[in-house]
Amino acid sequence: MAEQEQVAPEVEQDEEENVDYKPPKEMSISEIVCQDAEDESLRKYKETLLGSCLAGNVIIDEKNPNKVIIQKLSLLAEGRDEMSLDLTKPEEEIKKESFTLKEGCKYRIKIYFFVQREIVSGLRYEHKVYRKGIQVDTMKQMMGSYGPKFDLQSFTTQEEEAPHGMLMRGDYKIKSRFVDDDKNEFVTWEWHLSVKKDWC
Repeated sequence: MAEQEQVAPEVEQDEEENVDYKPPKEMSISEIVCQDAEDESLRKYKETLLGSCLAGNVIIDEKNPNKVIIQKLSLLAEGRDEMSLDLTKPEEEIKKESFTLKEGCKYRIKIYFFVQREIVSGLRYEHKVYRKGIQVDTMKQMMGSYGPKFDLQSFTTQEEEAPHGMLMRGDYKIKSRFVDDDKNEFVTWEWHLSVKKDWC
């Protein structure tokens, strides 16, 4: 199964949401196709953009009503194998998972997912990081909008730097979620990160 990937551009992220932003009205694929049907060039553009989902419903998992099915989250650190968290496991099992990062290393987060049924608009990955019960960091990463595809899709965030220094070593709890412009929450989970002097 082919994987289609997007990578976050290297731009500064504003931690505060734009309160003036109003997401477009949610529309089904059939509504989008029928809109401006008399415009031939626009019709061809939609066919190119929407691809296989015009031929019929793209359904990856009949039992899952969500438009987005998150498969896994990985940490990519230079010179290391990809470290992955299987998000199809039960929530209680995911809570027991922990990654180890060497202090000060550069890493990216890569997210693998399917989109089914309808277009998802303004998909975002968000997380809050806690140490000893106190929130110490937050991330809000806009991933973009995606049409339904049978292919596994992925998105890689901008580069982050792990905490460094003796006082910053230790265990961190992370609460993550995926949401879209329509405030649909597709999955939430908790996981752990251990920052050490070295990789082991």
